[in-house]
Amino acid sequence: MTDAQLAAQLALQAGQILIDVRASGAFEGKALGKEGDRLANAFLCEALRRERPDDGLLSEEEKDDVARCSMSRVWIVDPVDGTREYGEARSDWAVHVGLAINGEAQAGAVALPGLGGGIVLQTDQPAPLPEAAPVPRLVVSRTRPAKEAVEVSKAIGGELVPMGSAGAKAMAVVRGEAEIYLHSGGQYEWDSCAPVAVAKAHGLHCSRIDGSPLTYNNKDTYLPDLLICRPEWAERVLNEVAKLS
Repeated sequence: MTDAQLAAQLALQAGQILIDVRASGAFEGKALGKEGDRLANAFLCEALRRERPDDGLLSEEEKDDVARCSMSRVWIVDPVDGTREYGEARSDWAVHVGLAINGEAQAGAVALPGLGGGIVLQTDQPAPLPEAAPVPRLVVSRTRPAKEAVEVSKAIGGELVPMGSAGAKAMAVVRGEAEIYLHSGGQYEWDSCAPVAVAKAHGLHCSRIDGSPLTYNNKDTYLPDLLICRPEWAERVLNEVAKLS
């Protein structure tokens, strides 16, 4: 099984675990998010350690073993990206299973269990980008839209689309539901590794908001900003962000 196939299989299975936990009715709200995180993390970490025992592992829900920093292949996972949305029984949350090789997000999958139908986007099955909308749509946080995204939207005549998790936003661009995802409010490597791998495989531009590369498997896992967008918008958006600094 290839890395991408493994990532997709595990993301799909973790997503089903999360759906089942929510459907059980035994938990709700923050307690549901905590239990879902716990079970999905245990499943993903055990499976990755079994299937790829020589690789490193970084998970939002595990104590970090910095020995991974000396490894060339490191799995970076977020068992529930968008815990709040998951706990609120919304659909805009995701499961991230990404693989960084020599610091670059190269393989992985993002599952969108809340949408139903077993939707998983993966690096080895890229699809052509759907036709862009005439007015560019920028996906932003439901609660804290990034200042840069708001200003860029005004500058390019765009439309803001509030959405939950980072994975849901990134996949909205992949799926043709938006053209731009610009974030500057603080994230960690597990928030973007799998989405960036998938987005790049589908032909999207992926970078920091200053245009520099996104690098992974750092000792400090804080990776606060990113731009995922259709390639035809990358230069314009980066230029508009530069004007704000």
